[in-house]
Amino acid sequence: APAQTATPAPTAVPVEPARVLATHPHDPGAFTQGLFFADGALFESTGQPGESVVREVDLETGKVRREVRLDPQYFGEGSTGWGDTIVSLTWKHGKAFRWDRKTLRQIGTFTYPGEGWGLTQDGKSLILSDGTPELRFLDPVTFAEQRRITVTYQGRPIRRLNELEYVRGEILANIWHQDLIVRIDPATGVIRGILDLRDLAAAVPVTDPEAVLNGIAYDERTGKLYVTGKDWPSLYEIALPSR
Repeated sequence: APAQTATPAPTAVPVEPARVLATHPHDPGAFTQGLFFADGALFESTGQPGESVVREVDLETGKVRREVRLDPQYFGEGSTGWGDTIVSLTWKHGKAFRWDRKTLRQIGTFTYPGEGWGLTQDGKSLILSDGTPELRFLDPVTFAEQRRITVTYQGRPIRRLNELEYVRGEILANIWHQDLIVRIDPATGVIRGILDLRDLAAAVPVTDPEAVLNGIAYDERTGKLYVTGKDWPSLYEIALPSR
């Protein structure tokens, strides 16, 4: 009889509990969609119609240093720094804004098909999530799509990837409504590790079911990693995942 070809067993994906190293205040009215550092300064973009802003935040106090409000029709989403600018997404309008990072003055717009969820960059491309299992790599100057990857866990596509952060050669992503951060290989889309934040999230004093974990920021200057959530009163420094 012909030999049976065995299906390869799914590769075990390491799960690592998040270790909190420090706690900082966070604006409990900030519906966090994007969180990133640029030149050592912390920036945040928030959602909700009429409340969406792009702001610089003081890490130690949680106070807003300066902010710009989006037109009330827009539901703000993810954001990232690029050079001396900030790029921020909107949820359903297919429109991205470019802001001058020093003045927060709007200096450009782009359009893109589908929804906007999370945004980060790897030094070459902007990386956008849209609620599907696909991440798009975009030209930071023209917003033209360069390529896509499908994010998979043990071969299955994973949806609802939200806020993104590029950290030490991996894409970290919140999964909407799960207290987990997945570590994605940017070449293949394969999830190669999981940060488990369930204990951390369970201890956050929020009652709104939409006040979910969302916000990952890596400060390259200090090598520190931070997370928060929508309307969370705290922002947490957590240990970097094991390599």
